[in-house]
Amino acid sequence: MAKKYYSESKFIESGGQSMEIIILRPGPNKKPKEETPLILWIHGGGYVVGMARMIYMSRAKKLCEKYGAVVITPEYRLAKKSPYPAALDDCYNTLLYIKDNHDSLGGNPSKIMVGGESAGGGLTAAVCMYARDKGEVNISFQMPLYPMIDNTDTPSSVNNPGITWNTRRNHAAWKMYLRDIRGKIPPYAAPARQTDYRNLPPCYTFVRRKEPFYCETLTFIENLKAARVRAEVDVYNTGVHAFDMLLPFRKVSRKAIEEFERQYLYAAENYTAHQKD
Repeated sequence: MAKKYYSESKFIESGGQSMEIIILRPGPNKKPKEETPLILWIHGGGYVVGMARMIYMSRAKKLCEKYGAVVITPEYRLAKKSPYPAALDDCYNTLLYIKDNHDSLGGNPSKIMVGGESAGGGLTAAVCMYARDKGEVNISFQMPLYPMIDNTDTPSSVNNPGITWNTRRNHAAWKMYLRDIRGKIPPYAAPARQTDYRNLPPCYTFVRRKEPFYCETLTFIENLKAARVRAEVDVYNTGVHAFDMLLPFRKVSRKAIEEFERQYLYAAENYTAHQKD
C-alpha cells in the first residue's frame, strides 16, 4: 500500500544554533509544483511546552495526506529557557527557509501559508505581521486556530476554569513568554496589541464558545475585517480546548475539520502572494 505522506527531519540554523524542522511531503496525492502550497505549521503549548512532532496529530498532516500540500514545522525554542523573541525568530527563519528552498521542497512560492493551533495560532498571527513589516516574504493565507494572542484578560479568559487551558495556566504562560520585555508589549509578542491590520493575509480560524481565547479570536477577526482583509471565524459549542485534535471522533470535531479543509481548499485555489526577487 502506497504511503499517504513522507516525513523528513532536517536541521537549519536559527538563533545561532541548529534547529530541527520536520517536513511532510505528499505520497500518491503529489501535485505539480505550481499547484502545491507550502505550509509553515506551528505547534501549540502555551509558548512553554509542546514539540514539533505534534504535527502528526495536527490539522496540517491531513492537508498533506489528503490534498497534497507540503508542510514544514519547526522545533522552535520554548519560553522556559528562551522567552520572546526566540520562538518568533525560529518560526520566521523557517519561513525564510521555505521561501529560499521552495523548489527543492516541491511547492509554489506564491502559495506560502502559515497556520497553527493555540500558541501556534498566536505565532501564526505574529509571523504574518512580522513578515508584512519586514517585506521579505509574502504569505498567501493564514490559519491561526483558536489563537493565543492577548496577554491581557478578556471576558472569556478571565476566571475561566477550562480543563486543558484556563486562566491560571494562561497567566503563567504569558508571564514566562514575555518576561524579558521591558515597557510596551510589541504586537509580534502578543498580536492583540496590533493597531494596524492592513495588508495582512486572508484568514480563517475556528474556536469554541467557552474557550479562554474566544473573545480575543473574535476581536482579531473583527480587526482584520475592519482593515478590509478577508477573514472568517466559526464558533463551536464544545467543552474542550483544541477539541479537533484531542477529540477528532466527535461530531462537532468532524464538522470543524470539514469546514477547515473546505476553507483551506478555497485558499489553495484562489489566493496567491508573489515573492519579490
